[in-house]
Amino acid sequence: MDRRLAAILVADVVGYSRLMEADETATLESLRERRRAVVEPLVREHEGRIVKFMGDGVLAEFHSATQAVSCALAVQNRMMALNEAVPPEKRIVLRIGINLGDIIDDGSDIYGEGVNIAARLEALSEPGGICISGIVHESLGNRVDASFVEAGHHEIKNIARPVRVWRWSGNPSRQLALPADAVLKIPDRPSIAVLPFDNMSGDPADDYLADGVVESITAALSRIRAFFVIARNSAFTYKGRARNVRDIGRELGVAYVLEGSVQHRGARIRITVQLIETLGGAHLWAEKYDGKVDDLFDLQDSITEHVAGALQPSIRLAEIERARRKRPQELGAYGYTMRAMRHVWVLEKEEAAQGLELLDKALAIDGDDPLALALAAWCWAQRSVYNWVEDIESAKAEALRLADRAANAASDDPLILAVLGTVHTFARNHGAARVMLERAVTLDPNSAWAHSRLGWLDVYADRPDDARQHFEKALRLSPLDPINFNNYVGLASAAQVMGDDEAASNLFIRALQERPNAKWIHRNLAPALLGAGRLEEARASRDALLAAYPDMTVRRFRDAMVFSPAVLDRIVGQLLELGVPADQSPPRS
Repeated sequence: MDRRLAAILVADVVGYSRLMEADETATLESLRERRRAVVEPLVREHEGRIVKFMGDGVLAEFHSATQAVSCALAVQNRMMALNEAVPPEKRIVLRIGINLGDIIDDGSDIYGEGVNIAARLEALSEPGGICISGIVHESLGNRVDASFVEAGHHEIKNIARPVRVWRWSGNPSRQLALPADAVLKIPDRPSIAVLPFDNMSGDPADDYLADGVVESITAALSRIRAFFVIARNSAFTYKGRARNVRDIGRELGVAYVLEGSVQHRGARIRITVQLIETLGGAHLWAEKYDGKVDDLFDLQDSITEHVAGALQPSIRLAEIERARRKRPQELGAYGYTMRAMRHVWVLEKEEAAQGLELLDKALAIDGDDPLALALAAWCWAQRSVYNWVEDIESAKAEALRLADRAANAASDDPLILAVLGTVHTFARNHGAARVMLERAVTLDPNSAWAHSRLGWLDVYADRPDDARQHFEKALRLSPLDPINFNNYVGLASAAQVMGDDEAASNLFIRALQERPNAKWIHRNLAPALLGAGRLEEARASRDALLAAYPDMTVRRFRDAMVFSPAVLDRIVGQLLELGVPADQSPPRS
């Protein structure tokens, strides 16, 4: 083995899992092309050596810190230029970390503390940016034409001393459209994601059974205050995908995952589960549960108890019992409700309509099923707040009616309380909404959606700083959630309430990049762009709004929105200035 001093460069792709989920083939082709056309020639040009490619990453070494940093700058600038011709949601964006230290070379790979620090620095880098250690910065002198900003000392896992960090972010205006993934720290308390279970029955119609088991276990574990549990929506992004638990642990910021399968034959059902530690991939516990389909809920409860006991042996059965949701009375209604789940949370008009059709079938079987009532209420609430129906007040009234029925059936269920609080928010009953949403978070501190709805309540109550904290908490609890675009809309709205239209515009754009179909965002983006002095962009946003909503008027905007009167008046004034009709008249150019 050869031991020597080297400059180590580590890079990986931002949002790789999201890109692969959207289009696996195109992502792999783009990544190979960027390696061939950008990374490999620039490393050679700066006299470096690629040690290995690692899935979505690369490890390289250089003779000097100057060569490594110069190469990194060239790579990021070249990547940025190429990305300008690519839609934001398809861009290959790198994070790069560089350190100078001793390495051990065994001929096929390099090891050592210097490599470990470079890898940690890469995780601290901004998308499209570079992070370097203090020793690299000292070695550069004035030999590179770039400005690095000191980011303080950082505690780095498995490194005894803090590492001084310097950052380069490129051109901020050009970086604006790049997706940003937060570096997720493992919580101090037991942290877990319950991954989608495999349906081993051979009949796709049985998927709802597997999904229902995961939903129930996740809901029960998340209400145990000693645990940190990733929300269902983020965990379900791994459904049908090859899984590497180490990558999942890094992407979700958890120490454990629970995975399993469900097999249904006639009246019999078998559930197999295993608990895995993400850092090393060790299997900590596995079990099989056999019974009749009618025993499904007893089996789910038993799994919850065993998982909780494995994560924290001191957990009391009384707390597990408290955490359980009221059981549905009819399996048929339960099946329709589970099938509706994935449609309900998409936040798109057609999806919500499909979800409501399934929930209506569930309620036709069991009219008092609290979960089905709550989800149906949320579908009606979406119709009102996103301007999907002409009669907004009737949609709000139906949402409130269903939410009240759900609360009467299960008054201590955090999801139902969150739905009821949301509907009361839209009805401008802010006091009642706060009581219900705060109660939901007390019962389920891991509820990403309840935190998100508290964020929205604080936006509407002119409390933008509090709102920002709730949205950031929701993003941490569900980092891969398909509806996280709505949290970015919330952060943007908080900035809009503060009068910071520039920041609001950028966050609204970020949300649209994550969900291009959410055209209703233009209701707020267009006035924010106007307030930021970006007139041409504001007009383009207005045109996109009116193309998607030909009957949109300022009156309809007022009916749907629940901002404070002062904020609402300011946004309405901006919409009118852009030529959005006050009632029904053609817009001005």
